[in-house]
Amino acid sequence: MAALRAAKQALRKEVKRRVATVTDDEKRRQSLVVSQKLFSHPKYMSSQRIAVFLSMKDELNTQEIIKDMFKCGKSCFIPRYESTSSHMDMLKVNSLQDIETLPLTSWNIRQPAKDDNSREEALASGGLDLILMPGLGFDRARNRLGRGKGFYDNYLERCKKHPKGKPYTIALAFKEQLCEKVPVDNHDVPIDEVLYEDEK
Repeated sequence: MAALRAAKQALRKEVKRRVATVTDDEKRRQSLVVSQKLFSHPKYMSSQRIAVFLSMKDELNTQEIIKDMFKCGKSCFIPRYESTSSHMDMLKVNSLQDIETLPLTSWNIRQPAKDDNSREEALASGGLDLILMPGLGFDRARNRLGRGKGFYDNYLERCKKHPKGKPYTIALAFKEQLCEKVPVDNHDVPIDEVLYEDEK
């Protein structure tokens, strides 16, 4: 277990170092390429209730995806992380303006306030069709290297208990986040698909 933790930590460092060398322009370019791939993806097109992350600087930018979701009339859910635990809820947001008014966390991400009880939580209602997943690293066997808090693994376990069942999961990645092999254990839930810019 300790060896696995150490291997994950080493890989996190390595991937962070790789992503840190990518220019802002290149991140923007890859983000648009992957967003376009997503827009024509059958799962995205057929999904009505979608959870999406608000991106940090070292993650694929999801701004265009969120805009498209509102334009297409899809229901958009974003994470509210509890910093003291590995609990996360997916709460509904109504517009880009709605997102801009949300408070910033210590990670500099906007999310609904802790005492904001006015929003629909995805699993308390109709569940989710699709979750767009962040992560630090991914391999071709669809294993995901998260930041070590277990937010998404725990949430997917909760999804399984919902009548709708586990939603389809698509990770959004820069090419630089692809790894030869991500070290995993039984608690790590593989994702259904990783979207990134293919090498021509």
